[in-house]
Amino acid sequence: MPDARRTDAVLLLVALVWGSSYLAAQTATAVLPVLVVLFARYALSALACLGLVAADRKSGPWTRDEIRLGLPLGVTQAAVLVVETYGVAHTSAANAGLIISLTIVITPLLDRTGRTRGLPPAFYAAAGVCLLAVGLLMSGNGFHAPRLGDLLMLGAAVIRAGHVALVGRLAVGRAVRPLRLTTVQTLVGTVLFLIPASGDLPTLVHVGVAGWAQLLYLALFCSVFAFLAQTWAVQRTSASRASLLLGTEPIWAAAVGIALAGDHFTPLTALGGTLLVAGTYWGQAIERAHRARSTKAPPSNALKAARSAPSGARGTARPATANPHVTTTPTPPALAEDPACPSTTPTSV
Repeated sequence: MPDARRTDAVLLLVALVWGSSYLAAQTATAVLPVLVVLFARYALSALACLGLVAADRKSGPWTRDEIRLGLPLGVTQAAVLVVETYGVAHTSAANAGLIISLTIVITPLLDRTGRTRGLPPAFYAAAGVCLLAVGLLMSGNGFHAPRLGDLLMLGAAVIRAGHVALVGRLAVGRAVRPLRLTTVQTLVGTVLFLIPASGDLPTLVHVGVAGWAQLLYLALFCSVFAFLAQTWAVQRTSASRASLLLGTEPIWAAAVGIALAGDHFTPLTALGGTLLVAGTYWGQAIERAHRARSTKAPPSNALKAARSAPSGARGTARPATANPHVTTTPTPPALAEDPACPSTTPTSV
């Protein structure tokens, strides 16, 4: 499978997992306080990551970049999850998955990685199609005036867009292994939620098998796998393109709701899902073509950009250089080896 298609497939799988996470989080917060759910999710994730790191004895010690970048990214990821979890606790799982997809519109406004010009108007037209699709999906599930949970999910979309753009800006061209970076993020989240959740931690004793299954799913799949996969994929593409693929999340949220929560599949839902897929791939094609044209800048401009770049970024390729369809782009630098990363695929997590 070509590198670009493999990267797209990983991002779509992340979207599927995250689409299912809203129902899991809503079920968990129905029996546990939100902060306890977040602490348990992060603590279980940290334990899993530390176990994978311990099993990977050939990759060498931690690098300065992994720790230095993991700290701020851990804070922003925790901010996404706390706002998102409070939001899903105060709205429907379907609405949560739909509103968070607005990230696809917000991310291109924040993501300037690898381009000196703004995205073409056609990209925003594609994003507009996705917004229309979201509106149809919301109508298909019973549209209503925004509630507290809806507003919180809107805030989560803004924070997530900033986080995705920050991952793309900080992690590209550095000796950063996704597993180590994810481990730092989960440890940061565990520390951040430990004290706020400490008063309600005894409630974990009374959680049944179903509750622990939800927490383990949120930790191992929606956190460990998804964080690793997102970091790995964003290092090989652009944040805008990643956000478009992750924007299919509402489709998976609707599918999970229909299959497990008994939601009804209406004609508006079908039309909205179709438009969302079409808008996502249309925007992806526009963004890829725009970035390919950006790589054909005159040599003088490339030299000027290299001189103005930070010393650690000079001589490195940009995120989209892993795309085999861009034939004029130099070969990207090799990422640091991380043999343990393949073990985090869904079949083994």
